[in-house]
Amino acid sequence: MTLKKKNKLYEGKAKILYSTGYSYSLIQHFKDEATAFNAKKKEVIEGKGVLNNFLSEFFMQKLNSVNVPTHFISRLNMREQLVEKCDIIPLEVVVRNIAAGSLSKRLGIEEGKRLPRPLVEFYYKDDSLNDPLVTESQISTFEWATETELGEIFEIALRTNDFLCGLLSAVNLTLVDFKIEIGRSFRSEGEKLIIADEISPDSCRLWKTGTQQSMDKDLFRNDEGDIIEPYKIILKKLQETN
Repeated sequence: MTLKKKNKLYEGKAKILYSTGYSYSLIQHFKDEATAFNAKKKEVIEGKGVLNNFLSEFFMQKLNSVNVPTHFISRLNMREQLVEKCDIIPLEVVVRNIAAGSLSKRLGIEEGKRLPRPLVEFYYKDDSLNDPLVTESQISTFEWATETELGEIFEIALRTNDFLCGLLSAVNLTLVDFKIEIGRSFRSEGEKLIIADEISPDSCRLWKTGTQQSMDKDLFRNDEGDIIEPYKIILKKLQETN
């Protein structure tokens, strides 16, 4: 199959999607832009897109290998991946293992407190509304996802959490929380659900084991230091260990 990048279909804060001429695949390009607080804080960080391309490739490949379905097909070059086209469900799915960030602020829970079980939250994807937290009842009422799909989303989210926790623990990192997006595959009958977008330190909160030292985008978000070196360290450790 000869791939040719065609029309730009979508440009977000950190990625661009292009058509390929094939109905079931897209090219996903990783940008160097770093954003926080719904793009109120923005900066170009040279090399971030390359690192997130390799990191997301690593995580997606590993999930595919244990039958957690993702949109990832192959990495094309330093900044681009071939991914399966899907219909994105307009929800950000967040899984939390430890209280931090907005959860601590919203509920007054001490940052660093381990939760008794993983907490799955849903946020409606709309930057103009600051991606509000929504309930399962609201999701069903407004038909963003069916009740059956919600059950599948919970299963995918929790299986992903279990797998990533073990993978990251092996390189002395604690998975505090993470965000994924879910899409309906165009290729499968019955609209199979798959993980889309990316999995990287941009979408995960990672602490060095036994500490609250950030190794993720919180370093940029909170003006705590450079993110390139920590991202390089994570990629190197994962590649060496796995």
